[in-house]
Amino acid sequence: MKEIKKWGIYLICPISCFYILPMLIRDTGSAMFILLGAVPVLCFVNGLYYGLKENKAVLYSLFVGLLFLPTIYLYYNSSASVYTVVFTLLSFIGAVIGKGILWLRK
Repeated sequence: MKEIKKWGIYLICPISCFYILPMLIRDTGSAMFILLGAVPVLCFVNGLYYGLKENKAVLYSLFVGLLFLPTIYLYYNSSASVYTVVFTLLSFIGAVIGKGILWLRK
């Protein structure tokens, strides 16, 4: 139960990015800004924060990718499936950089 609560805290940001931000889409420009600008930056920053605090970067990144999959069918179309890989990689890169920063501090 303790592990689930710990994961839940770090997954709140991707969940809100993936499920709440698309509700703000009004036209193609706002869709591109959210899908290509806001969500990738937030995935990277959240991965960076996770990397500074926790150890399981690969598992966390996979959860981020899995959380995006349902939004493809809810808000986008099948062409957005490539973003699953992009968001997974960005969160992984952020987590690895966070671990590197933590390692350099020690």
